[in-house]
Amino acid sequence: MKTNYRPFGLILLLLIFLGCSKTITTAPDVTFTTLTGEKIALNSLRGKPVIVTFWATDCPSCIKEIPDLIDLYTRYHASGLEMIAVAMYYDPPNHVVDMTKAKQLPYNVALDLNSAHAQAFGGVMFTPSTFLIAPDGSVVKKEIGLFNLAKMKTNIESLLKG
Repeated sequence: MKTNYRPFGLILLLLIFLGCSKTITTAPDVTFTTLTGEKIALNSLRGKPVIVTFWATDCPSCIKEIPDLIDLYTRYHASGLEMIAVAMYYDPPNHVVDMTKAKQLPYNVALDLNSAHAQAFGGVMFTPSTFLIAPDGSVVKKEIGLFNLAKMKTNIESLLKG
């Protein structure tokens, strides 16, 4: 008799995943250091919507969503949207710098050399992981994997209208 363990494996994987990624409802009090050396305290961005996205240069989905992130930044930055792309701890800094230049990323890019930012955001393990933070500092959306551009635009527009 053949036994199918696939459903059990999927359930186990889901339970592990849920246990490893904590839900956060308020943005953590962290300070990012950008590739240019600028320090950005997340709490200094209160009053504005903020996207914090965790990514890696070897992540195909991360690369695929870069044009959408650029579109969001270009479309909404003048209205107040801030964006910080956080490279995962395992991503070699020179790869991050090279990709930032090659893709001409207009938004802030930071390194997470010791995984402190990923931990502060609930234990981010998968890329891309994107957080939309409301002007009051609450996390209103968390997407693991590619986000839906139309829904993200709607969410941002709602936050900008206040």
